[in-house]
Amino acid sequence: MVKETLTVVVSGTEGSIENAGADQVKENLLQLSCHFTWSLLFEDADIPDLEMRISEQIKFLDIMSPVGMHNLRAYVRHLKGQHEEALQSLRKAEALIQEEPLGKKMLVTWGNCAWVHYHMGSLAEAQSYLDKVENTCKESENPFRYRMECAEVHCEEGWALLKCGKKYNRRALACFAKALEAEPENPEYNTGYAVAAYREDNDDNNMSLEPLRKAVRLNLADPYLKVYLALKLQDIGETDEAERHIEEALSSTSCQTYVFRHAAKYYLKKDCIDKALQLLRKALQTSPESGYLHYKIGFCYRQQMIQLKTSRNRQTRRPGSIKELAQRAIFEFQKSVKLRPTFDAAYVCMAETQAEIRQYEEAEANFQIALNMKNLSGHIEQDIHFRYGRYQQFQSEDTAITHYLKGLKIEEKSYAQRKLLTALEKVAERRIQQNDRPVESTSLLGLVHKLRGNMPEAQLYYEQALRLTGEMNPEF
Repeated sequence: MVKETLTVVVSGTEGSIENAGADQVKENLLQLSCHFTWSLLFEDADIPDLEMRISEQIKFLDIMSPVGMHNLRAYVRHLKGQHEEALQSLRKAEALIQEEPLGKKMLVTWGNCAWVHYHMGSLAEAQSYLDKVENTCKESENPFRYRMECAEVHCEEGWALLKCGKKYNRRALACFAKALEAEPENPEYNTGYAVAAYREDNDDNNMSLEPLRKAVRLNLADPYLKVYLALKLQDIGETDEAERHIEEALSSTSCQTYVFRHAAKYYLKKDCIDKALQLLRKALQTSPESGYLHYKIGFCYRQQMIQLKTSRNRQTRRPGSIKELAQRAIFEFQKSVKLRPTFDAAYVCMAETQAEIRQYEEAEANFQIALNMKNLSGHIEQDIHFRYGRYQQFQSEDTAITHYLKGLKIEEKSYAQRKLLTALEKVAERRIQQNDRPVESTSLLGLVHKLRGNMPEAQLYYEQALRLTGEMNPEF
C-alpha cells in the first residue's frame, strides 16, 4: 500500500511539499513500462501457484534467462506487501543483466525498482531510478521521457503476460510481434512468439506451425520448443516428424521437468496413457506442488476410466474398477484446485468424472464454479458452456440448449464454437424428427447455419419456421 506521507523536512511547508513531491513522482512512475503498469491482474488465491511456477521456471527452464522471472517475482512480492523481498529479487535481476549499450535491458528492472521504493515511501530512491530510465531514453534519442518502445521491453512484457495466465496470451502474442519487427531473427523473440501462438492456436488454423518451425531452427538446443512443435505436428497428422522431435527432446538433459509435462500431453493424444503417467510422475518429483501436474495425472486416470467403461472385451480391461479410477482422478483434481483455485479445466474435468459415478450434486457444484469464473478467454468460456450443456442433456435438455446458446453468444471462432454448433444442430434435428417444438427447433437450425456462414440455408430454415408458425396459428 502506498504511503500517503513521505518524510521531507521543510520548515512550515512540510505537508504540501511532501504531497507535491509524491504526486510528481507518481505521475512520472505511471509513464514507465514495467510490471506495475502492464495491468497484470490475478486473484489473491492464485498468487501461491504463480509464485511456485515462477520458481520452477527459474530453477528448471535452464535455456531461458531468469531475469524476467526475477522481475515478475518482485512484482508478486510487492502485491503481498513484501517490499524488502521484492528489492532482493530486483537486485538479482540487476546482477544478471550484463552491461550492454544504452542499458535497454535494464529499463524494466529500473522501473520496477522505482515503483517498489515509491511504495516503501523512499521518494529519493524512486526518483534516482526514474533518472536512470530518463538518461537511457535521452541517450537513445527516444521521444518519451520515461518510456522506450524497444524490443527488449516488449519481450519482457510478453514473457510476464504468458506466465500470468491464459487470458493474457493474445496480448503476449502482440508484444512478441512488436519485438520481432525490430529483430526478426532474434532467437528469444521467436521463441516467445511461437509459444504464445501455440497457446492461442485454438481454431485448427495452424497459426503456430511456422512460428514453431522457425523458433526450433533458431534454437536447436532447446528441447522445450521441440515438444511444442511435436504437439502441433501431431495435431495435423505429421506423426513421423512429431515422433522425431519428441525423441530428441526426451534425450536432452535440459528443461526435463518442462519436457516431461508437455511430452505427457503428446503421449496422451497417442492414447499411451501409461507412458504419459510415467512422465508426469517424473515431473512431479521435482514439482510436487504443481496444480497443473496433479490435473494432468487426474486426466490420465479419467482417460483410463473411459477406456475401461467403453471396453467391449472384459478380458482386455485394465485392473481396477471404474469407480476406483474415477475416485483417483477426483482426488488429483481436488489437489489441483487446492493448489490453483481458479483452474477452470480441473473443475470441469472433476465435475464430468463425478457425473460418471453419479455424484450429481458434487458435479453440479463444480460446474457452477467454472461457469461463474471471470476474465476467461472466449474459447474457454465456450468450452465450459459446451461441456455443461452436454452434461445437462441427460438432466434437462432445455438447460442444455440454453448453455449451447450462451456459448454461441461469445463471438470467437474456435474449436469449442464448432462443437457447440454441432451439439445444438443434433438436438434441434432430433426434436424436429419427434415433432417436439418444431418452430423453435427449426429456428435453431437456421441459427446454426447462420453462424456457420451458410446464409442461403439459414434463410430457408427461418422461412420454414415462419410457415410453421402460420400453420400452428392460422388466425395470424
